[in-house]
This record gives sequence, structure tokens and C-alpha cells, in this order.
Amino acid sequence: MASSLSPSSLPPLRPAIDRTTLKPSPSPAREPLWRQVLGECLRDLRHERGEKLSETASRAGVSPQYLSEMERGVKEPSSEMIAAVAGALDVTLVDLTLAVAENLRSAQSGLARGATCSAAYALAA
Repeated sequence: MASSLSPSSLPPLRPAIDRTTLKPSPSPAREPLWRQVLGECLRDLRHERGEKLSETASRAGVSPQYLSEMERGVKEPSSEMIAAVAGALDVTLVDLTLAVAENLRSAQSGLARGATCSAAYALAA
């Protein structure tokens, strides 16, 4: 069956949107990933102790590179790795987990994202 539409009966094409004149819409704030908040807590705890990455990594039995990746939130560490680093920082796994959860809750409610992990020390006391 042949189409009865001829080129002259088609609606005109709309011009393309000039994207150079559009203002980028602000991206909505995204909830941080657990591994990112964990990494911030680990780094904060290490800095509070005044330790170098290599010192903490050595006690935890991980490479400095791996600990760095954990702190930057690019690794999804196993529970064994998290426990080893927590132990090297003299923090229990429960206290570290609670501190991460509190920081996630703060981030979700719109509070400051750069909060330190001092909650882990408060919980341990």
C-alpha cells in the first residue's frame, strides 16, 4: 500500500535547539555512596592520629595504595579489609559503621558534608 503523504504535505521540521544559549540546570545533590563516606571517616581518623598513609596501611596489612583508594572512595572494600583498617586505627567496626551511618544521615538531611569521624571516638568512650 503506497503512502498518500507527499513531501509537500509533511509538517515542516522544527529547528534544532541551540544548546549554546541554554543555561545548565544545577544537578540535584546526590546522596554520597557508603564507600565514599567510609573513606572520609578513615582519612579523618588517620589524620586525627597524625599518621601517614603508609603507617596505618602497614599495621592494617594492606598496601598504602589500597588504603588510599579506600580513603578516596574508589574501592569497595570487603568487610575484612574494613575491619583491618578500623583495628589499625583503634576503632571498632561497630563504632566505625555507626559513624559512617551518622555522616550519611547528616548528608541526607542537608547538613555539612565534611563532618569528621569524631563520632567514632565518642561512641568508643
